Amino acid sequence: MSQALRKLSAAISKSKTAVIFINQLREKVGIVFGNPEVTPGGRALKFYSSVRIDLRRRDSIKQGTEMVGIRVRARVVKNKVAPPFHSAEFDIMFNHGISKEGNLVDLGVTTGVVKKAGAFLTYGDTKLGQGRENAKDYLRQHPELASQLESTIRASTAIPSISPGEGSESFSQEA
Repeated sequence: MSQALRKLSAAISKSKTAVIFINQLREKVGIVFGNPEVTPGGRALKFYSSVRIDLRRRDSIKQGTEMVGIRVRARVVKNKVAPPFHSAEFDIMFNHGISKEGNLVDLGVTTGVVKKAGAFLTYGDTKLGQGRENAKDYLRQHPELASQLESTIRASTAIPSISPGEGSESFSQEA
Protein backbone atom coordinates (compact mmCIF):
# COMPACT_ATOMS: atom_id res chain seq x y z
CA MET A 1 0.00 0.00 0.00
CA SER A 2 2.83 2.37 0.85
CA GLN A 3 4.54 1.90 -2.52
CA ALA A 4 1.30 2.44 -4.42
CA LEU A 5 0.45 5.62 -2.52
CA ARG A 6 3.99 6.94 -2.94
CA LYS A 7 3.69 6.53 -6.72
CA LEU A 8 0.13 7.84 -6.94
CA SER A 9 0.43 10.91 -4.70
CA ALA A 10 2.31 13.03 -7.27
CA ALA A 11 -0.13 12.18 -10.08
CA ILE A 12 -3.12 12.83 -7.83
CA SER A 13 -1.73 16.22 -6.80
CA LYS A 14 -0.96 17.31 -10.38
CA SER A 15 -4.41 16.36 -11.66
CA LYS A 16 -6.16 18.09 -8.70
CA THR A 17 -8.20 14.97 -8.04
CA ALA A 18 -9.79 13.91 -4.78
CA VAL A 19 -9.34 10.24 -3.90
CA ILE A 20 -11.61 8.73 -1.27
CA PHE A 21 -10.68 5.55 0.58
CA ILE A 22 -13.32 3.82 2.68
CA ASN A 23 -12.09 1.59 5.48
CA GLN A 24 -13.50 -0.36 8.39
CA LEU A 25 -12.58 -0.64 12.05
CA ARG A 26 -11.12 -3.71 13.68
CA GLU A 27 -10.53 -4.24 17.37
CA LYS A 28 -7.20 -5.29 18.84
CA VAL A 29 -7.42 -7.96 21.50
CA GLY A 30 -5.75 -7.35 24.86
CA ILE A 31 -5.43 -3.56 24.70
CA VAL A 32 -5.77 -2.19 28.24
CA PHE A 33 -4.85 1.48 27.70
CA GLY A 34 -5.81 3.56 24.69
CA ASN A 35 -8.26 2.93 21.90
CA PRO A 36 -8.45 -0.74 20.81
CA GLU A 37 -9.96 0.21 17.42
CA VAL A 38 -7.58 0.16 14.46
CA THR A 39 -8.00 0.51 10.71
CA PRO A 40 -6.50 -2.40 8.75
CA GLY A 41 -4.02 -1.84 5.94
CA GLY A 42 -1.01 -0.53 7.81
CA ARG A 43 0.07 3.02 8.50
CA ALA A 44 0.37 4.26 4.91
CA LEU A 45 -3.23 5.44 4.55
CA LYS A 46 -3.02 7.36 7.82
CA PHE A 47 0.23 9.00 6.75
CA TYR A 48 -0.67 9.95 3.15
CA SER A 49 -4.23 11.14 3.81
CA SER A 50 -4.94 14.86 3.98
CA VAL A 51 -8.31 14.51 5.70
CA ARG A 52 -9.60 11.59 7.78
CA ILE A 53 -13.22 11.56 8.95
CA ASP A 54 -14.67 9.06 11.42
CA LEU A 55 -18.36 8.38 10.76
CA ARG A 56 -20.49 6.74 13.46
CA ARG A 57 -24.18 5.89 13.56
CA ARG A 58 -25.90 7.73 16.41
CA ASP A 59 -29.60 6.89 16.06
CA SER A 60 -32.00 5.34 13.61
CA ILE A 61 -34.78 7.45 12.12
CA LYS A 62 -38.08 5.61 11.97
CA GLN A 63 -41.37 6.38 10.33
CA GLY A 64 -43.83 4.21 12.19
CA THR A 65 -42.06 0.85 12.48
CA GLU A 66 -40.03 1.24 9.28
CA MET A 67 -36.44 2.51 9.47
CA VAL A 68 -36.08 5.31 6.88
CA GLY A 69 -32.69 6.78 7.81
CA ILE A 70 -29.87 7.14 10.29
CA ARG A 71 -28.39 9.99 12.31
CA VAL A 72 -24.62 10.13 11.75
CA ARG A 73 -21.87 11.83 13.72
CA ALA A 74 -18.84 12.86 11.65
CA ARG A 75 -15.62 13.64 13.53
CA VAL A 76 -12.54 14.97 11.75
CA VAL A 77 -9.65 12.85 13.02
CA LYS A 78 -6.94 14.36 10.79
CA ASN A 79 -6.93 17.49 8.65
CA LYS A 80 -3.92 18.98 6.87
CA VAL A 81 -5.94 21.71 5.12
CA ALA A 82 -8.02 23.13 8.01
CA PRO A 83 -8.19 22.90 11.82
CA PRO A 84 -8.88 19.28 12.88
CA PHE A 85 -11.05 17.71 15.59
CA HIS A 86 -14.36 19.31 14.62
CA SER A 87 -17.53 17.24 14.65
CA ALA A 88 -20.98 17.46 13.09
CA GLU A 89 -24.20 15.49 13.07
CA PHE A 90 -26.53 15.01 10.12
CA ASP A 91 -29.28 12.72 8.85
CA ILE A 92 -28.85 10.26 6.01
CA MET A 93 -32.23 9.32 4.59
CA PHE A 94 -32.09 6.04 2.67
CA ASN A 95 -34.13 7.25 -0.30
CA HIS A 96 -32.92 10.91 -0.42
CA GLY A 97 -29.33 11.08 0.85
CA ILE A 98 -28.21 13.73 3.33
CA SER A 99 -31.26 15.62 4.63
CA LYS A 100 -30.89 19.34 3.91
CA GLU A 101 -34.13 20.05 5.77
CA GLY A 102 -32.79 18.34 8.89
CA ASN A 103 -29.67 20.49 8.73
CA LEU A 104 -31.81 23.62 8.38
CA VAL A 105 -33.89 22.69 11.44
CA ASP A 106 -30.77 21.95 13.52
CA LEU A 107 -28.93 25.12 12.47
CA GLY A 108 -32.09 27.19 12.90
CA VAL A 109 -32.51 26.02 16.50
CA THR A 110 -28.79 26.50 17.21
CA THR A 111 -28.71 30.06 15.83
CA GLY A 112 -32.07 31.01 17.36
CA VAL A 113 -33.76 31.62 14.00
CA VAL A 114 -36.11 28.69 14.65
CA LYS A 115 -37.79 28.90 18.05
CA LYS A 116 -38.36 25.71 20.01
CA ALA A 117 -41.10 25.58 22.65
CA GLY A 118 -41.23 22.06 23.98
CA ALA A 119 -41.56 19.89 20.89
CA PHE A 120 -43.07 22.66 18.71
CA LEU A 121 -40.82 24.42 16.19
CA THR A 122 -41.68 27.84 14.74
CA TYR A 123 -39.98 30.12 12.23
CA GLY A 124 -41.29 33.66 12.63
CA ASP A 125 -45.09 33.32 12.57
CA THR A 126 -45.01 29.98 10.73
CA LYS A 127 -45.46 26.81 12.75
CA LEU A 128 -43.14 24.18 11.29
CA GLY A 129 -44.59 21.31 13.27
CA GLN A 130 -44.47 19.26 16.42
CA GLY A 131 -41.19 17.40 16.52
CA ARG A 132 -38.15 17.45 14.30
CA GLU A 133 -39.44 14.99 11.68
CA ASN A 134 -42.69 16.93 11.18
CA ALA A 135 -40.71 20.16 10.77
CA LYS A 136 -38.50 18.46 8.17
CA ASP A 137 -41.59 17.27 6.28
CA TYR A 138 -43.09 20.77 6.37
CA LEU A 139 -39.89 22.30 4.93
CA ARG A 140 -39.76 19.58 2.26
CA GLN A 141 -43.35 20.44 1.23
CA HIS A 142 -42.64 24.21 1.24
CA PRO A 143 -39.29 24.71 -0.57
CA GLU A 144 -39.71 28.51 -0.79
CA LEU A 145 -39.90 28.68 3.01
CA ALA A 146 -36.86 26.38 3.26
CA SER A 147 -34.80 28.66 0.99
CA GLN A 148 -35.93 31.71 2.99
CA LEU A 149 -34.92 29.95 6.22
CA GLU A 150 -31.54 29.06 4.68
CA SER A 151 -30.84 32.66 3.65
CA THR A 152 -31.82 33.89 7.14
CA ILE A 153 -29.48 31.36 8.77
CA ARG A 154 -26.66 32.31 6.38
CA ALA A 155 -27.18 36.00 7.17
CA SER A 156 -27.16 35.40 10.93
CA THR A 157 -23.98 33.29 10.82
CA ALA A 158 -22.16 35.19 8.04
CA ILE A 159 -21.86 32.04 5.88
CA PRO A 160 -21.64 33.11 2.21
CA SER A 161 -24.10 31.68 -0.28
CA ILE A 162 -22.60 29.48 -3.00
CA SER A 163 -24.40 29.06 -6.29
CA PRO A 164 -24.32 25.62 -7.99
CA GLY A 165 -21.20 25.10 -10.09
CA GLU A 166 -19.33 28.02 -8.52
CA GLY A 167 -16.67 25.83 -6.93
CA SER A 168 -15.86 23.97 -10.15
CA GLU A 169 -15.24 27.22 -12.07
CA SER A 170 -12.50 28.32 -9.69
CA PHE A 171 -10.49 25.18 -10.41
CA SER A 172 -10.74 25.60 -14.19
CA GLN A 173 -9.52 29.21 -13.96
CA GLU A 174 -6.38 28.21 -12.03
CA ALA A 175 -5.20 25.71 -14.66
